[in-house]
Amino acid sequence: MKQMNIAAADLNLLKTFIVIWELRSLTAAAERLHLTQPAVSHALRRLREMFDDPLFVRSTSAMVPTETAIRLHEPIARALDILQEALHTHAQFDPATATRTFHLVMSDMSCSHVLPLLMEELAHAAPHVSIEVQQMAMENLGAAMRNGDVDLAFGYLPGLPEDCQSQLVLYDDYICMLRREHPLAQGPLTLENLLQLRYVYTVTNTTGHQLAEDVLRNAGVKRDVALRMPHFTVAPQIVRITDLALFLPRSIAERNNLDHAFVLLDLPLEMPRIPVSIYTHTRFSGDTGIQWLRSLLIEMFGRGSHDDCAR
Repeated sequence: MKQMNIAAADLNLLKTFIVIWELRSLTAAAERLHLTQPAVSHALRRLREMFDDPLFVRSTSAMVPTETAIRLHEPIARALDILQEALHTHAQFDPATATRTFHLVMSDMSCSHVLPLLMEELAHAAPHVSIEVQQMAMENLGAAMRNGDVDLAFGYLPGLPEDCQSQLVLYDDYICMLRREHPLAQGPLTLENLLQLRYVYTVTNTTGHQLAEDVLRNAGVKRDVALRMPHFTVAPQIVRITDLALFLPRSIAERNNLDHAFVLLDLPLEMPRIPVSIYTHTRFSGDTGIQWLRSLLIEMFGRGSHDDCAR
């Protein structure tokens, strides 16, 4: 390897190295870094010149690291961690004056429950703070949190790596939502009732939803689906004016039922208790902004009782 001058090092190039290492794909790295693929290819060329080594060699399915890249990975990752921690420790977060944008990951259903409460709190406590929410596949979330692309995640996320710390905020379970004037609104529901109903069905890959779906499938509950949608948000409004039914988490159903337009009925099956948590990465434990937002969310969920959800 040729002699290097530290002045020639570019922190953005080093971050690109780490992202390519984690994803083994220039296309995926470009998406993670919010760059074009030619920009990432150019960054890799500069890295190759800097270290006088190919670093990553294209195979039939992935970008494979060379021996030099393998030796470089740990010290570069450690150096970026130290620098990131130093910057976050130095920068104190004042919610009253901060103009920071926080990046959150949560499902469509969680958004309907969390965001109205959170934005109301921020309007008073941090009026210039912004929130950007996205959904992300579980296999990508851990790396995105470690890289700082995601500040906080919310939900039931058992697949995250150990360096993502969690704080349990509630237990949830799935119930059936009907409009109050529905013929079966008096309950209780039976398995026969479940087969008689027609449903709004929201397609989601959230882990808690899949647990509930597994119970229903194993019990032989085959739903007559009148409407299938890729998102949840409008589903309660459809149930409000039809005789369609909707399965959803109890906490979210209660949030949508503040005007008591619905009845929320227990399912005639033993549904799993789903632990819902707030997740942050240990790498950013010194980030006072992330810790403030995390504490605010924990406080929000601590107000009032969630005992009705802890079943």
